[in-house]
Amino acid sequence: MSELLSTDTGRNQMPTDEDFRRLQLSTLHYYLYCTNPDNGLVRDKTQPGAPASIAAVGMALATIPCMVERDVLIREFGAKLARRRLEFLMQCHQGPEPNASGYKGFFYHFLDIETGRRVWECELSTIDSAFLFAGALTVATYFDGETPEEAKIRELATALYQRADWNWARNHGATLTHGWRPENGFIPYRWRGYDEGLLLYILGLGSPTYPLPPESYAAYTESYEWRNIYGRELLYSGPLFTHQLSHMWIDFRGIRDEFMRDHDSDYFENSRQATYVQQDYAIRNPMQFEGYGEHCWGFTACDGPGWRTLHGGESRREFFDYIARGAPFGPDDGTICPWVVVASLPFAPEIVIPTVCNFAGLKLGMARLYGFKPSFNPTFKDPSSQTGWWISPYHFGIDQGPVALMIQNYRTGFLWNLMRNCEPIVRGLRRAGFAGGWL
Repeated sequence: MSELLSTDTGRNQMPTDEDFRRLQLSTLHYYLYCTNPDNGLVRDKTQPGAPASIAAVGMALATIPCMVERDVLIREFGAKLARRRLEFLMQCHQGPEPNASGYKGFFYHFLDIETGRRVWECELSTIDSAFLFAGALTVATYFDGETPEEAKIRELATALYQRADWNWARNHGATLTHGWRPENGFIPYRWRGYDEGLLLYILGLGSPTYPLPPESYAAYTESYEWRNIYGRELLYSGPLFTHQLSHMWIDFRGIRDEFMRDHDSDYFENSRQATYVQQDYAIRNPMQFEGYGEHCWGFTACDGPGWRTLHGGESRREFFDYIARGAPFGPDDGTICPWVVVASLPFAPEIVIPTVCNFAGLKLGMARLYGFKPSFNPTFKDPSSQTGWWISPYHFGIDQGPVALMIQNYRTGFLWNLMRNCEPIVRGLRRAGFAGGWL
């Protein structure tokens, strides 16, 4: 792949619109190269032998319309890919058995990439299933033609979404549980307080078959935390991805639920403020990690150097493996994520673009297959790395979708405009109390 930046000066030359188009294209390749062509399942990460991630399958579905619009796939082949993927998912066994693919319409977090069966005794995941449903609804909305292929996509996607029993997933409570395991039942944690669960509730409220009651959404928002951080007023959630994933599908500009009306804001503006908080935290750098600054930030759920404690003189540093890092209250171990910065492009391009420019000069693979490496840590030294510090060796399927889809939303608003025509999402928003703007 050719060099991404327009000039050889790297970090001194700001990325152009064409640069972001190329970054999006290299990112989209993940869902072509890391997909099992027999069934459409997508690898969780590029590590050999990795299973499929059901959330990555949902994001792969959502990128198909982008690939068609970008002329990466012709419409007929994009439709075939979507139909094959949905057909396989509908054929996967649903039941209480430990080796099923899912239960009550929801899917396990990780599946065997050949058989579609559960692996690792992982949980039946409500949130990862939500990303799958959102991707299915994306292709159902986009492929609106009268051909048998496109009609079949709508039929399969509708069936996949409508069989999810959202009220079972509440386990007799007001809020949705994180999930379920056949060995010991429901996971004790629930989706409450602001996070990526916003999408989960909108999809549950919009279901025509097993709709959540409006009080479920009220219970979700009941423990929201409105804070003043660095002089910025916002609804708090530490990891940056929590301010992005629902926004891949829904344009929250100008539409408000009761909470946001009371605070004279909306979720888009809130994500903008959260993006600035992340930069502000890196500038302050209270734990004195290497590299942090105005153009080096991005803290979220990501891969890390590993569970290690290193001592140097009087200093002691703790490092983590895959964990949800956040700002400004942590956890933090010096690990930075380029992908999560790119995914904030629609919210704050004026600080994202210079930061991407800086990352482009750090040998993080911006111009290579799949785009930026997902995370790096300048504080954790690694002599085997060409940079001298730790860089994640793998790309992750759930990191690629936010980059590809949010670049598209920033450039053209394509997915946001498309999903305004998605009846379940519109119905879910209205049942949650959203009004104003395009609604």
